[in-house]
Amino acid sequence: MNHILIIGFVWPEPNSTAAGTRMLQLIKLFLSQNWKVTFASPAANSEYMIDFDDLGISKIKIEINDPSFDHFIKQLQPNIILFDRFMIEEQFGWRVSKYCPKALKILNTEDLHSLRKTRQASFKNNKKFKIKDLLESDFTKREIASIYRCDLTLIISDFEMTLLKDTFKISEDLLCYLPFLFDTITPEIRNEWLDYEERNHFMTIGNFRHEPNWNSVLYLKQTIWPLIRQELPETELHIYGAYPTPKAIQLHNEKEGFLIKGHAKNTKEVISQARICLAPIRFGAGIKGKLVDAMLYGTPSVTTSIGIEGMFDEDTDWNGFVADDPSIFAKAAIKLYNDNNLWRQSQQNGIEIINTRFQKERFAPLLIDMINIRLSNLEKYRTQNFIGNMLQYHTLRSTEFMSRWIEEKTKTNAPKD
Repeated sequence: MNHILIIGFVWPEPNSTAAGTRMLQLIKLFLSQNWKVTFASPAANSEYMIDFDDLGISKIKIEINDPSFDHFIKQLQPNIILFDRFMIEEQFGWRVSKYCPKALKILNTEDLHSLRKTRQASFKNNKKFKIKDLLESDFTKREIASIYRCDLTLIISDFEMTLLKDTFKISEDLLCYLPFLFDTITPEIRNEWLDYEERNHFMTIGNFRHEPNWNSVLYLKQTIWPLIRQELPETELHIYGAYPTPKAIQLHNEKEGFLIKGHAKNTKEVISQARICLAPIRFGAGIKGKLVDAMLYGTPSVTTSIGIEGMFDEDTDWNGFVADDPSIFAKAAIKLYNDNNLWRQSQQNGIEIINTRFQKERFAPLLIDMINIRLSNLEKYRTQNFIGNMLQYHTLRSTEFMSRWIEEKTKTNAPKD
């Protein structure tokens, strides 16, 4: 039986973040193969994290820059390790390689953090994002190095898959395109949804700690929602999301119909009761969970070209409208809200996207096959990955020595009894 250790950047929160949804899907996939799953993280416990006991998996608290992890990994001896985000691989990868060298190392990117960070920096500097900016970023160099040090990297967006292969020339042997994994939306599921006439108002949702989400809320408040509200004065915009900050709560204004609702206990319920989902995302990466959820629950959406990335191509009709100009965005939202036939067609487009691009039965077996093939031919794949071996060689020295230095410094500064 395979034993997979997942080292998480945070404890998964599927009701708060798209990353949490992604991680829960992976955990359930591994459990469906009768694998033993252990989840470890240096993060503090969070309010909305999953119930590990309910899933039947072990939850272990670990420390960064601490030799206790060495003892832990030597005793556990999993044959697969999954690093959740490249920062976790940087912290623990060298320890895994040293004390568990025959374990298959998988990197789960969630999204390309370097792409999101570079786009965010370009936006804040009022510059148009260019690939040149991505190539020059130290953050990018760290993330690409992490991909090479691992035996397999999970990529959630086909846009990012193409970027890694064409721009960074990374071998496809090191990459696995794995979008969100969903069951087919059947006619029976469709018939359970509320119809157009039974739905009211607009909504958006997203963790307030995630900068693209917070920027989107401000953009709605300051620019887009006033334009919509002027034409639809009786409508409301309901904003959901975990961890609303005091600044976010202060945006709540009942007279304007701009309502900060906070954490949604039942995401499906709040999305499926709304008529339209608004997501004016101006920077980011990966697949946008709010837009996927909107399609899963039959709610058309209006978003941007960044919002649809990884979910849309020339042969696809969107689940609503796509607009980067705020006035066009607002007009599209008003039109979609008022037009029954257009709304129904948009909903059907969303069903097609889920059923063609995010099929669990299509993509899940491909990942399991790739893992099993690499487990049986690990030495061969590692020999072919010379750049990864080279980076691993230097990492085992530079990162290990830095970590050891931090350990000793911590001991020196520890209070004396």
